[in-house]
Amino acid sequence: MSATADHAEEQTSPAVRLGFQPEQVVQEIGYDDDVDQELREAIQKIIGSELVDEEFDDVADAVVLWFREDDGDLTDALVDATTLIDEGSPVWLMTPKTGRDGYVEPSDINEAAQTAGLSQTKSIAAGKDWSGSRLVTPKAAAKKR
Repeated sequence: MSATADHAEEQTSPAVRLGFQPEQVVQEIGYDDDVDQELREAIQKIIGSELVDEEFDDVADAVVLWFREDDGDLTDALVDATTLIDEGSPVWLMTPKTGRDGYVEPSDINEAAQTAGLSQTKSIAAGKDWSGSRLVTPKAAAKKR
């Protein structure tokens, strides 16, 4: 593959569009057999290490939260996801795409995010079966610190 093709692949890779950087610590919550393994591997390749799991008890640079409709309360999951990241760090909420088992309505995502004190800044197709929503603490809240 040429350098140009490598660059083009990097620009279209969902893992690159998620904005991860080398040496970041990325916590993964909600892992199950149905997650997008290619996306996970691509994130790990970018950050240069394994994703840390739900038992991780230090500060992470970002969270990848896999969530399906029957996984419980989305607001609670989002609040839990923000406990070990700094303000302004992203929570990437991965939900099944429309028509897939476990699909979560965008209005439910928006409502849960607002209730958890987060705002949605970006959405992407994160894989064949998953959509990603980038959620962060609002800038106004971050400035008050």
